Amino acid sequence: MPTSSGSALALAARLRTLDDETLAALIRARGVREQGVRDFFDLAEALLDRASIQSALETLERPTLAALAVAGELATTSRAPTRAQLAERLGVDLDELDARLAPALEAGLVGSDSDRIAPWDAVVDQLTAWPSFGLPSAVQLETTPPPAALEPVSEADARFVDRGAGERAFLTVGAVAELLRSLEEEPARRLSRGGLALPDARRIGAAADVEPELVEILLDLAARAEIVTEDPSGWRVADAAAGWLAAPRLERWAALASGWIDRLSPEVLELLRGRAHAVWGDGLADYFAWLYPAGGEWIRGRIARAITRAELIGLVGSSTPSTPGAALLERGIDAAREAMRELFPPEVDGVYLQHDLTVIAPGPLAGPLDARMREIAEPGPPAVASSYRITAPRITRALASGQTAASVHGFLEEVALGGVPQPVTYLVDDTATRFGSLRVGALPARDAAGDRSWITAADPRVLEQLRVDHALAPIALHPVDGALRSRFEPEIVYGALVDARYAVVMEDSEGRLVVPARERPAAAVGEVAQDTAVILVDRVRQGSSAQEPDDDRAWLVRQLELAVKNRMTVVATVQLPDGSTADYQLEPTGLGGGRLRARDRRADIERTLPLSSITHVEPV
Repeated sequence: MPTSSGSALALAARLRTLDDETLAALIRARGVREQGVRDFFDLAEALLDRASIQSALETLERPTLAALAVAGELATTSRAPTRAQLAERLGVDLDELDARLAPALEAGLVGSDSDRIAPWDAVVDQLTAWPSFGLPSAVQLETTPPPAALEPVSEADARFVDRGAGERAFLTVGAVAELLRSLEEEPARRLSRGGLALPDARRIGAAADVEPELVEILLDLAARAEIVTEDPSGWRVADAAAGWLAAPRLERWAALASGWIDRLSPEVLELLRGRAHAVWGDGLADYFAWLYPAGGEWIRGRIARAITRAELIGLVGSSTPSTPGAALLERGIDAAREAMRELFPPEVDGVYLQHDLTVIAPGPLAGPLDARMREIAEPGPPAVASSYRITAPRITRALASGQTAASVHGFLEEVALGGVPQPVTYLVDDTATRFGSLRVGALPARDAAGDRSWITAADPRVLEQLRVDHALAPIALHPVDGALRSRFEPEIVYGALVDARYAVVMEDSEGRLVVPARERPAAAVGEVAQDTAVILVDRVRQGSSAQEPDDDRAWLVRQLELAVKNRMTVVATVQLPDGSTADYQLEPTGLGGGRLRARDRRADIERTLPLSSITHVEPV
């Protein structure tokens, strides 16, 4: 079994043979940091760091850990076992052994030579110390059976879970839709230390009718479905968001469910898929704790996040997979969609208009009708039964977008199940009559007072009302020549008036009415973050050949430097004056002036050898 430094030499040699893609994948998997890594030797030492090894062991399943621990024991007591010897000891065939060892090989925890398997000594040391940390020993890893099988889901339990699953899924789809509309108005900011800014969490939570603490989970679901994008500055709608909002609610749900399962880690997906008809509960947590004995918070957090999101979209309820959830795990999204279709409330195409200007649908209003209703009415909180409230500002905005009083009346008559009440008709007509009487526009140039926009009204009393309205104080309105002015851009003034529920329109430089887009913060502009793994691959390849013109000579020198640094014993092949070679078992003590000073372990003497005569170095 090689010493710790010997492992570093052997591992560095193995790393050097990997292609760039494989090497980068290893660096990513082990989370190697950029600092202090100059060449393959530094990278090997970073991978053999005890904390790094423990972190890697935490992600391995018990069968892999048992194979590592047993291989380490055999290598320590005799020599590294062959694949056949290790398979026989574990009682598995060679294919099963290879499957167990594959994750450890990918994580750089195992060395292999001539079909012999041996974990690096630092890995063995760490596993040997596990019992002192309260973690299982090699024997326990190999022999401890898994917890009892999970209880199957009864028919009564399935009906109970499904009753709540459809409603939860429907409400989440509605909440995500409102989240997207809120992000369209204003992206959400990311704090420098990570996480969502609290004012944005509250704003989006109010729009989606959820607690602020739930907003980041909804953002994650939306990001998984690729309808929200995230950059260093925060979250904003993706190009696919418009299509998602225009789709039927069941298709919106399918996109969220697909995003959930597509982002599950393979190990979690496989385990959940095998338990699609079982009551998860504490038993699932116990099984994961057995399967990942060192996983701790890593695996518990991963499972908790997966289940929390699954519950929101109706795949799980009361720690039990719903019928759509089981279908998704076993048969895919098409089967899940059909199962959820039975649980989703059917969409409706008619509403009841109330005298108080509220609109009540006996169910979820069909997508195109919902979009049309939102043009003239403010939506209520997401619910199975849709609700809205018709307002003058919304009607004004619809008129500015090209609708007419006749088209608004026609739409309301088309969807009204019990007729159109007189107050609704009056509001539409009155708003149309006053349409354009309150206007915002841009000044040709900033004046001496720094003003950039103007407001006019057909009724001077409206201007006075605006001037004393506390909600408009931030835009600092002040009278000038029978109008109001502000130092802010007209788009900002228009938005403030709309938010304060005034029926305002905006006029462009040619006197035409326009519907401006609300001001949105610009996306952060900067360099695209570079992949640390790619940087390190390039650096170690350059660093391992930079010391000498001859790559092999540079490699040999770095091996000897590492041996001196760690006081390790190596076998050095030396070319003698007569052309023959001899192997010396040396403990290097110094390197300089083109010479190696070392203690000859066999002859028990000090030797000084020219570097030029040393042709090969390997750990004992």
